[in-house]
Amino acid sequence: MIIKKCAAIILAILLIQQCFAQNIKVAVAANLQSVIKVLGADFTKRSGIVIEPIIGSSGNLATQIKNGAPFDVFLSADMAFPQGLYTDGFAVDKPLVYASGSLIVCSTQNIDIKHWQSIILNNDISKIAIANPAIAPYGKAATEALTKLNIIDKIKAKTVTGESIAQVNTYIITGVVNFGFTSQSLLMDDNQTIKLYWAPVDKKLYTPIQQGMVILKHATDNNLPQVQKFCKYLLSSSAKAILKKYGYLVQ
Repeated sequence: MIIKKCAAIILAILLIQQCFAQNIKVAVAANLQSVIKVLGADFTKRSGIVIEPIIGSSGNLATQIKNGAPFDVFLSADMAFPQGLYTDGFAVDKPLVYASGSLIVCSTQNIDIKHWQSIILNNDISKIAIANPAIAPYGKAATEALTKLNIIDKIKAKTVTGESIAQVNTYIITGVVNFGFTSQSLLMDDNQTIKLYWAPVDKKLYTPIQQGMVILKHATDNNLPQVQKFCKYLLSSSAKAILKKYGYLVQ
């Protein structure tokens, strides 16, 4: 009886150690803050592997990786940052597109948001949130759209800059701004209970937001097979169904 109990304890310890050994650190662009929880839970259910997401703007995460941050895989909101990491020798393989994002304008105020292009110059619209275009791809897309509409200089005094889409979302939800440019995934956030008014930004106004993933060199010394399994999962029909539900375009 004692031997059986000891064996059971040893087996439990080994299983726990194996579980911790399989944890992988995933640097995640802020627009994925809600969906990564769902993707992570589904992946763990299927594989037994736990992911530890680290959320931030794509540009800031890329900088952290170059400075030695121990991430195994990077899910960017664009292809430029992961491609740069690959070119500079920080990644194992070339980045792959796992989804394409949709830019929207969003507000907690019922301000005829569907006609945002015409109301954006109104005096009662005093604050507009945009993510920092230098480090946040959705901010870059918003800036591109506003530039094509020839109104970016006209609203410069109204612009409130967020360091990431997550910060922009906070500005929107708390009513700090009249509206902001963000990812469509905000609309599906399980923690979001406030009524939101939104409209899509015409895709002709900005370069397609192709979101890229890349396996980092750190994974080769840690748990490369598990990371490869996670990346393969992100291209699976199960992951695509989840991403599609959150407003992303998948092939």
